[in-house]
Amino acid sequence: MSEVKVKAGYTGLEVRSIDYVPKSERHGKVWHIGPLWFMGNAQIATLAIGVVSFATGGNLIWSAIAIIIGLLIGTTFMAAHSSQGPQLGLPQMIQSRPQFGYVGALLVWLFAFLQYAGFNIFNTVLAGNAVTGALHLDSRSDPFWFWAITLAAAVIAIFGYDLIHKMERYLTYVTVLVLGLLTLSALIHLHLPAGALDLTHFNAVAFFSQLGVVAGYQISWAIYVSDYSRYLPADTAPSTTFRWTFWGSALGGGWLTLLGAYLAASVKDFNASDPITAIRGVADSLFPGFGTIALLVIAFGLIAVMVLNMYGGSLTLISSIDSLRKIRPTLTVRVVTVAITAAISGVLALFASTNFASTFQNFLLLVLYFFIPWTAVNLTDYFIVRKGQYAIAEIFKPNGIYRRWGWAGIASYLIAFICMTPFFDIGEFYTGFASTAMGGVDISLFIGLPIGAILYWIFTRKLDVASEKRLAKQQSAEIENATPEADDLAGVIVD
Repeated sequence: MSEVKVKAGYTGLEVRSIDYVPKSERHGKVWHIGPLWFMGNAQIATLAIGVVSFATGGNLIWSAIAIIIGLLIGTTFMAAHSSQGPQLGLPQMIQSRPQFGYVGALLVWLFAFLQYAGFNIFNTVLAGNAVTGALHLDSRSDPFWFWAITLAAAVIAIFGYDLIHKMERYLTYVTVLVLGLLTLSALIHLHLPAGALDLTHFNAVAFFSQLGVVAGYQISWAIYVSDYSRYLPADTAPSTTFRWTFWGSALGGGWLTLLGAYLAASVKDFNASDPITAIRGVADSLFPGFGTIALLVIAFGLIAVMVLNMYGGSLTLISSIDSLRKIRPTLTVRVVTVAITAAISGVLALFASTNFASTFQNFLLLVLYFFIPWTAVNLTDYFIVRKGQYAIAEIFKPNGIYRRWGWAGIASYLIAFICMTPFFDIGEFYTGFASTAMGGVDISLFIGLPIGAILYWIFTRKLDVASEKRLAKQQSAEIENATPEADDLAGVIVD
């Protein structure tokens, strides 16, 4: 059975995975990625990151400023990755091979897969709690809902790209309405304490903790974004892809994060580990029964995010296996890898339901640490070094021009990461000496980005980009018209 014959606009089971999407199969409208990334952030896990600064003495006004700055920084990098999708026609993480090598890319893929599974653990817990809270069920039913939600998300992820986009668009309409009413209720019925808007009450630790977590949360989407723009027409303007991704993600993230900060500041005895209770209380203040509606919509929003994690986790797992042993990127393989990703998050969710807020905060910081050097290397390579010109077919060849080990990317990544470690602050787990000297302030974000980018630029100064560009032009017709027998051309293989 051929895995490559797909009509543009096809809305059944997606048959592609890590392989190149030919221009003849490109479809969709660029604005579709706006609702997708709005829904990626417009959910309760995002609300939870707006409360970080309050644990260390922050107030609302400085939390809001930190959130906005972190949002602008993180979303800019994330949206820049999104613009790569239509130009390359490839999933995001497979694009790491030109920088890190055919095998060397496993370095970042391991961390990427941990992120997919990790986020889904927390999302599964929150979605299950939202359902039981909405239906007023006993907490003993949580495991059942964890698995029911996981199964639903896995089925949608298996159907793939088109169904995911369609689901996110329809959910956006409902979510905007519910979040609008929830926000209105919060503004009407909650009251801020004295000092909440006091600009003289600046706490550096609280400020930078909040900024770092928000920026890390947004940058963590960078490993997903091309997955959901790679089917767009190849002539889609990069600036247009950037704008729709940026504003979709920034509006969803900003709305929920600022709402979380507002709830943390105004709800008496707010429990960051149990945001469900606070949301239900605020919603029911608007009219009886709205709490149930709001929590059910929130649960659907979390399922939508879990789908993104399972889909991306599947692509990353296939890429990783392919780096060790050539694998046929068939529908069967994608189904199996989605199931594995779902099973991991479903099982671990059973053990992650306590102390949610602090665990989630530390997880987000780890995500930030691991992907700051990667995003610096990947974007520098794409926009500065190779300027978007890649020999696509070579990415799928173990002994192609990108080699098995990309030492420029690996060295840049590791050196940047090492330089960041003195500035780490991961709660009780680890605090670097530089962060300790600054009273717990974490500025590792601003260390890893420039060091990773500058080092990679220096290490690739002698790279023969011109010859790569010529090879890319020579292979362009081959990858567009590849036959099923052309096993090493852009991952085109049949089952």
